[in-house]
Amino acid sequence: MFSPGIKRSNFSSRKDRKLGQTVTVADSPTTPLGDNRNSAFDTSIPNRPSTGTPAPWAPRLSVLARIPQANKNEKRDERDPIKPVFVGEFPQAVHDEYGSFLQQHARGGAFISGGMDKHTCLSWIICGSKLFIWSFLSSTASKKCFVLELPSNILENGDIKRDSCHHARWLLTVINWDSPSRGTNKVAQHCNSAGIVMCNRTTRAILYWPDIYHDAGRTPVTSCASSDELSSNSSPIDGKITPDRQQQRSKHGSGSDGLISFNSLIASAIPNTRHACIALATSCRGELWQFHCSPTGVSRNKVYQDIKSSKSRGYPKSLIWRFPYSSLEEEPKRQLFILTDHEIQCFSIKLCADFTMSQLWSHAIVGTDGDLGIQKNLAGQKQIWPLHIQVDDHGKVITVLVATFCKDRISSSSYTQYSLLTMQYKSEAEVHERVLEKKAPIQVIIPKARVEDENFLFSMRLRVGGKPSGSAIILSGDGTATVSYYRNSTRLYQFDLPYDAGKVLDASVLPPTDDGEDGAWVVLTEKAGIWAIPEKAIVLGGVEPPERSLSRKGSSNERSGQEERRNLMFEGNFAPRRASSDALDAGDRQRAIVSGVPRQTVQDEESEALLSNFFHEFLLSGKVDGVIEKLKSSGAFERDGEVNIFVRTSRSVVDALAKHWTTTRGAEILAMAVLSTQLIDKQQKHESFLQFLALSKCHEELCSGPRHSLQIILEHGEKLAAMIQLRELQSMISQNRSTIAVSQSLSSDNQISGALWDFIQLVGERARRNTVLLMDRDNAEVFYSKVSELEQVFYCLEKQLEYIISIEQPLVVQIQRACELSNACVTIVRTAMHYKVKHHLWYPPPDGLTLWYCQPIVRNGLWSIASFILHLSKEASGFGTSSNSELYSHLEALAEVLLEASSGAITAKMERGEEHKGLLDEYCSRRETLLDSLYQQVKGFVEAGYKDINVGSEEQKEENLRKLSSNLLSIAKRHEGYQTMWDICCDLNDSVLLRDLMHESMGPRGGFSYFVFTQLHMKKQFSKLLRLGEEFHEELSIFLKHHRDLLWLHEIFLNQFSSASETLHDVALCQDDDPILTDEDEMDACHENPQPTFADRRWLLNLSKIAALAGIKDTDSEIKVKRIEADLKILKLQEKVIKVLPTDETKQSIEKQLLCPEELIELCLKSGDRELALQVFDVFAWTSSTFRGNHRNLLEMCWKNAADQDHWEQLYQASITEGWSDEETLQHLRHTLLFQASNRCYGPRAETIEDGFDKVLPLRQENPEVPDLTGTGTSIEAILMHHRDFAYAGKLMLTAVMLGSQQDDVKVEQESPSPTGVIDFDASDNL
Repeated sequence: MFSPGIKRSNFSSRKDRKLGQTVTVADSPTTPLGDNRNSAFDTSIPNRPSTGTPAPWAPRLSVLARIPQANKNEKRDERDPIKPVFVGEFPQAVHDEYGSFLQQHARGGAFISGGMDKHTCLSWIICGSKLFIWSFLSSTASKKCFVLELPSNILENGDIKRDSCHHARWLLTVINWDSPSRGTNKVAQHCNSAGIVMCNRTTRAILYWPDIYHDAGRTPVTSCASSDELSSNSSPIDGKITPDRQQQRSKHGSGSDGLISFNSLIASAIPNTRHACIALATSCRGELWQFHCSPTGVSRNKVYQDIKSSKSRGYPKSLIWRFPYSSLEEEPKRQLFILTDHEIQCFSIKLCADFTMSQLWSHAIVGTDGDLGIQKNLAGQKQIWPLHIQVDDHGKVITVLVATFCKDRISSSSYTQYSLLTMQYKSEAEVHERVLEKKAPIQVIIPKARVEDENFLFSMRLRVGGKPSGSAIILSGDGTATVSYYRNSTRLYQFDLPYDAGKVLDASVLPPTDDGEDGAWVVLTEKAGIWAIPEKAIVLGGVEPPERSLSRKGSSNERSGQEERRNLMFEGNFAPRRASSDALDAGDRQRAIVSGVPRQTVQDEESEALLSNFFHEFLLSGKVDGVIEKLKSSGAFERDGEVNIFVRTSRSVVDALAKHWTTTRGAEILAMAVLSTQLIDKQQKHESFLQFLALSKCHEELCSGPRHSLQIILEHGEKLAAMIQLRELQSMISQNRSTIAVSQSLSSDNQISGALWDFIQLVGERARRNTVLLMDRDNAEVFYSKVSELEQVFYCLEKQLEYIISIEQPLVVQIQRACELSNACVTIVRTAMHYKVKHHLWYPPPDGLTLWYCQPIVRNGLWSIASFILHLSKEASGFGTSSNSELYSHLEALAEVLLEASSGAITAKMERGEEHKGLLDEYCSRRETLLDSLYQQVKGFVEAGYKDINVGSEEQKEENLRKLSSNLLSIAKRHEGYQTMWDICCDLNDSVLLRDLMHESMGPRGGFSYFVFTQLHMKKQFSKLLRLGEEFHEELSIFLKHHRDLLWLHEIFLNQFSSASETLHDVALCQDDDPILTDEDEMDACHENPQPTFADRRWLLNLSKIAALAGIKDTDSEIKVKRIEADLKILKLQEKVIKVLPTDETKQSIEKQLLCPEELIELCLKSGDRELALQVFDVFAWTSSTFRGNHRNLLEMCWKNAADQDHWEQLYQASITEGWSDEETLQHLRHTLLFQASNRCYGPRAETIEDGFDKVLPLRQENPEVPDLTGTGTSIEAILMHHRDFAYAGKLMLTAVMLGSQQDDVKVEQESPSPTGVIDFDASDNL
């Protein structure tokens, strides 16, 4: 059906091959009618395009992909980038049965049927009376094929055994018993337990295998339809037999076989049951059947008699779950979609013994509104057939394959249009509103194709989800597979084989690996095994759909295949959303989401070809004359990093695939013994490449220019050396296993194979899936050839460790496998480090360059296995000493390489000036965890040995501890593991070792000495700290600078009394939020002393006063003493305020907190206490003039509050009524708060620190002529003028202020002169 127009160079030789088919008229499409299709026994497929899939014995793209670029350019004509890739043969059991089956038939084209299950990665084939099931992800050597016998009574039922086409009448679905939560391993996605449900389309017979992975579950449970059910099925849907139907039934030659009853089958496990499931099947009569399958039997029940349909001929076309990966652990409910002839119906079912099903919604996709789906009744339209439905893994996007029968009004010719309708759930669907909407306009696959009968149309199947993103594959009944891909316009790619390989039975996609996106398309063929379609093949090999096929000469808008490829090669970025794994083969392999495929420019290709020619000539002759000048002129040194041509050439050397590794049989032919030789050959060639760079002076140019490129080239050498050592390690492990008898606990295949071998298989599997061109290679072959991607070892170690070491395995097996993987990781990193030391003269300046084993992907992988060993160490505490000792040695080695990698990463970030705090925190956290665990294990070994011998002294115990901890102490010294160093010194009680370590471990922040001082300070061993500090003066100074509570003692010891006084003063007045420690000392913040009490502060202030008096006598010392005394008074006032305050949250919050002066003043004002209202002026007096100036508004509030403390109106009335004399006025006013405040602030005996109050707030207003109406007075007089009683008592208020500022004592002398002359003014004059 789908035969896109492609130029065929051998068309003339092909068109003469009739193969028994009727020649069509000139204007007919290429796809023949159903009547004219090949018979069941034809062994060849006609009209295969020349650009189809190559034969399995042809050279693989996997070989061509690894050839250096120069060789590729030389053989460009021999390489076809649109060829699919052979993945694997059928299992041998299938070959044997197929050969036997062919011999039993006179004609050689006996039909077989098969399929592929995406979720379990299982493929199946029915051949003869047997069902074969195997994983299409497994390599040929490890294929495990399940052979299930079909019961003879089922085959004989209805006499269908005699029909060689009976295999196509079976529907099969797989039930994955593995829990979705356990299926997190995307790379090693292998099913461990699965059931099979099979249903015969015609006889409705049900076969159920509970679990094919266990012998007990391979006996099928059968259920046959009753005679009443079959008789009702044998009659047509509408009860009529038309000539067309009679002819249709006569084609198959039998009665009941002429009508296919079931057309779709799905199944789901029932939660909380063992090997029980519910299967659902739809029939051509609109029925929905439910089958309850269990190991004890199969029950059948008709759920719906008639699913709604618009026409009598309409019936359910397809049935599918909405969420294929849904978990049933929380709620045993699932949703399913049913596609009918005009709508999509959504049902909810409850998976339990009491099966219930209810319809949620329905959406008409065929109607008069084109926005809701497909618009009908358009000009030329005759009939619309929705054929098949698919849904994405998230249950959000629905794709429907649609065929539309049309008639051209001009030529009156009929044709069929094929298209894809894509619907999606609305983001916010309201109640009673349609839940679906069009995601994109209808995508027309083929505008005009040949008219087919309904049987052929409804045999088509749709698959979605493969690469490129958004592509879909359509499978037709005649065995063709066409990939539809939309990029600005629809492109079609037809999978076809140019030789006799049979039909395409089914298609699926490789499961997702890391980024969550599905892999490449894979197809199951009838005779040629399994093939993969690379993303490049679809993008580069796709052609525009033909407007109308013209016989077998192609479409009217056909272009040649070479022109298609040439135009697409030089277009812009073609990858949808992200780069292809194939195109990124030369770049970063961290699966980053990118917008396009990075490719070389023409200049890069020319430069690389030139470099390859020069290198090839150097290998033959050793000459390098004029190389660097020609490379400079070609721009070879302009680009840095992975795209540099020197890097690409180096990578082609280390990643080269040896010719004799080329095989279609994988590990069956691959001789693992030659791997070491091949790797050594690569190493020698890479060394030659380095010599070429040196002799041609390209090395000097790379050192001074693109340093990163030279670094990568040398890292290729590191990885190659590491891969060689890893291969030797694996060989040694294999030899050891072959000579040691395996115990009973190591009887399973997974344990016998070894952790390292399983891990190599896992990493190789991931590389094969990411690079589809290598799908026909063995996992180990791919692993050892992908040298430049050695980081992926650590990536898989982080993500897939639970697959290699299962928690369900015995603890001794877990320990053995963990140690094996740990040894491999340490071997890789140490070999790379050794290579770098050996070739240090080759390396560029390291400033700012991050080594490959310092990258996060490597560090996280190392930490993953280290964390697992830490866990095993705790679990194995009750095991023997040998197991614990083995775990300890591997953990110690892991800690060393991991800390070295982290340290190198930090250094590179610091050199580049980048933020590194997060990386430093990670480094410190992992360091403390590892070193602490290691030291605890050392102490455990010492204690265990001491108890075992039960003799000896403490000296022997200490000697054992010193011996066992020597390596750990060395690691701790290199990585500033101060806590471990301190613990070792304390447990050994070795002060000499402590002092030696303090001298050796110097640092910008005091090094180990600072840490020792901190520990002594925490233990309050101050005298020991200071005595030890006599030997480390500079380190002690750094420490005491950030520990002022101890600094004053050291200063007194040095007779620095003035400095000690200042320190004590600061410590006494320290607040909770004072920045006592700098950012560099945040690690000591948790060791700070608790907040001092008021008694402590008073004691510290008195000590500060004593120290100040003991110091040098000068003016500064007197000022210091005054300040200390003022702070003592303020502290005493706060204690008094706390006693006055009522018990509440405010009091509790300040009981132990030292308030700042302004807070204390505000608290006094809020208290409403008369005495505290007066003492606020003392606080101002005890502070500085700067404080008074900065808080002038607060000082004005204090004066206003003082004026409010007395009843001036009553005083004024009493003075008028009683007629006070001047002496009586003075006696009454001296008891007012204004008088007392004025006396304390402005009186002859007023004491203040620095300048007086008059500098901030004078008594008199400077310009009495200008009234102050703002409320913020410039003097005491101006403040009082705004008082509410000033209008009639203003004279008394001003008199109180003036008298208080003049009185030498608050006690008035009898002979004191009348103050009348002093206050000779009328208050009313200033209003």
